[in-house]
Amino acid sequence: MSESIPRIGIIGGSGLYDMAELSDRETRVIETPFGAPSGPYVLATLRGRRVAFLARHGEGHRYAPSELNYRANIYGFKVLGVEWILSASAVGSLREDFKPMDLVVPDQFFDRTRGRISTFFGGGVVAHVGFAHPFCSRLSAILTSAARSADATVHEGGTYVCMEGPQFSTKAESNFYRAQGWDIIGMTNLQEAKLAREAEICYSTLALVTDYDCWHPDHDSVTVEMIVANLTQNVRTAQLVIAAAVEQLPIDRTCECARALASALITRSDAIPTDRKIALQPLIGKYLS
Repeated sequence: MSESIPRIGIIGGSGLYDMAELSDRETRVIETPFGAPSGPYVLATLRGRRVAFLARHGEGHRYAPSELNYRANIYGFKVLGVEWILSASAVGSLREDFKPMDLVVPDQFFDRTRGRISTFFGGGVVAHVGFAHPFCSRLSAILTSAARSADATVHEGGTYVCMEGPQFSTKAESNFYRAQGWDIIGMTNLQEAKLAREAEICYSTLALVTDYDCWHPDHDSVTVEMIVANLTQNVRTAQLVIAAAVEQLPIDRTCECARALASALITRSDAIPTDRKIALQPLIGKYLS
């Protein structure tokens, strides 16, 4: 694969709308069968690697979590040739020992969203990918190692509760999540992970703890100001960690992510509508020949 192809994707969440180290930039607008992504992709060089950067919430943070076109965002990365996605995301902590300003590389999800589109399939083509382990373990190990090399306080593993938002939790909800033994809470990453798996892209999250959610006696009124203040301090660390992780890529793709669709497609090739074959060609084309 040509070195000009950005094999590494970076999704910047709240507060991470750009990366200072990106050089040799070019902007790429991509149209997809699923509509427009959050904005243009920035193709650039980071630590000697070509990457594609996308601000999840768009320029000026215009899109709420429920409004994001997750399918278009991930499809765009696939068309660009991305094989690994490093995602940064602000989260609240459900544990006393996961403190604001800490980093977490989660390994599980619990879904509390409602009605979001989380698949490329349907409309005449059915696929069921495995999702027992929703993050790429090899990519997560690289992120954790990069965080430690940056002297950040990082927690390896944990369950990310993905809530609908845009409101923050009630105290009853926050205490319920804690009672289940879950670890952090956010509003965006679950759909990205599901769609990345369907697109056979390795995906991992660097979660930036901004607050204790509302369960904590000192944080029972979570505000945007509180989150932004902590996030601003954490963004520089996040950029260093992501850059250090990029340096460790590429790696051999021997993980389940790389061939997630190999045994997931159920619909016979001759039964798939032509328009769906065309739309999904970047994902399923190699399995239809």
